[in-house]
Amino acid sequence: MVSIPRFSALSPAWNAALVGAIASIPVSTLVNWLPDSEATVGAGMMLFGGFIAGAVAAVRSVDSDAAGLRAGFLGGGLELLIFTVTTAPTAAWPLSRVAFFAVAGGAILCLAPLFGLGCGRIGGWVVQTIASRRNLPVNTS
Repeated sequence: MVSIPRFSALSPAWNAALVGAIASIPVSTLVNWLPDSEATVGAGMMLFGGFIAGAVAAVRSVDSDAAGLRAGFLGGGLELLIFTVTTAPTAAWPLSRVAFFAVAGGAILCLAPLFGLGCGRIGGWVVQTIASRRNLPVNTS
C-alpha cells in the first residue's frame, strides 16, 4: 500500500519568525504614531519582529538568530511588496529605472535579514539574561 506523503509543518524557527512578524504589526503602528516618525510595517517587521522572534525562539529553545533572520526576510519581502503595489503602477518605467529597482530590491532582500538577525540575537540575549537572573530553565547554548 502506498502512503500519501504528508507535508511537514513549518520549522520551529519559521514559527517563531511568523509569531514575531505578526506581533510586530501593532508595535510598528504605535511607533508610527510618534511625532516625526516615518516607520513602515516592513521595517517594523525587520526590527521589532526580529526582536520578538528572537525572544520567542529563546523561550522555546530554538536558535534565536535563525528566527530573527527569517523575520527580517519576511519584513523585507513585505516592504518590497508594498512598494510594488503602491508605487509601481503610478510611475513611468524606462529600462534604467527597472534595472535600478531590480538591483535595489535585491539589496533589500539581502540586507533586511541581517537587521532581523541582529535584532533576533538581541531578543534572545534579553530573554536568556532575564531567565538566568530568575533561575528559569532556558536553553543557554
